[in-house]
Amino acid sequence: MKLIPDISSEKLIHLYKQMWLIRLFDERLEQFFAKGLMHGTTHLSVGQEATAVGACAVLKDADKITSTHRGHGHSIAKGAYVDKMMAEMFGKITGYCKGKGGSMHIADLDRGNLGANGIVGGGIPLAVGAALTAHMKKLNYVTVCFFGDGATNEGSFHEAVNLASIWDLPVVFFCENNQYGMSSSISEMVNIEHIAERALAYGIPSVIVDGNDLIEVMNETYKATERARKGGGPTLIEAKTYRWKGHSKSDGLKYRTHEEEREWRKKDPIIRFEKVLVEEGILTKKKAKALVLEANQEIDAAVEFAKNSPMPPKDELLTDVYA
Repeated sequence: MKLIPDISSEKLIHLYKQMWLIRLFDERLEQFFAKGLMHGTTHLSVGQEATAVGACAVLKDADKITSTHRGHGHSIAKGAYVDKMMAEMFGKITGYCKGKGGSMHIADLDRGNLGANGIVGGGIPLAVGAALTAHMKKLNYVTVCFFGDGATNEGSFHEAVNLASIWDLPVVFFCENNQYGMSSSISEMVNIEHIAERALAYGIPSVIVDGNDLIEVMNETYKATERARKGGGPTLIEAKTYRWKGHSKSDGLKYRTHEEEREWRKKDPIIRFEKVLVEEGILTKKKAKALVLEANQEIDAAVEFAKNSPMPPKDELLTDVYA
């Protein structure tokens, strides 16, 4: 294991549990939506846990992130409380957005999470704005901007990357390429082999990483954030990964083969990281099972907290509304 950032064994074990927390949170949501206990829609990141955890693991407390419609993992990786997240999903007043935001709008400013975004590519200009603030006020924080492969075809991506490039802003553009934008394969949506190639047009460096390899994600994100922190400007990271579930809760997954799904499941980021930790003598199989149990218990407690929390009162109807 060649780890560039200085991270303790305790932190690595914490990251392993964090990956399970993300997966179990999303799997529990899938069950609740199927039973009609939650309403609206949701986008799950099962299978993509290494991108969120690996990128956020190397960030400092003051660093910022912007997220996507598939953002539960980003929130948890940046330190969000799963009980407040679960309460938000149930529409309760104790949720991060007082029950008004739901799945696609969780934000936690105290932890540097500037918010998920239901608009494809909507978080990219916000990240550049945060980076511009850091640059103009001489604040030593970096912003990591998460987005999917589909967002790289939006004008917001190109305009934001161009501005960040010419102003050398402290931002890292992190593309979670999970191979599909809704039901469309990325191979049908762009005429290049790798999304990272688009960095050439804006004169910034790029790197392609195995998005299911937590160590590789951590190493490359660390190098990009340190470069940005020292005034070197932005970097585009393309993390190749795969979502096990559909685009959203109503997706029948008729556009991809079972063979493809089986091959990607063999690359399970959690199992791969567990294998590394066991081989390095940092974790035992017994301890790994105990951590999964702990993560499950945290999700159980979050569900109880959410179910026992009150609904928003009527006088909250017009609060937090701006015109």
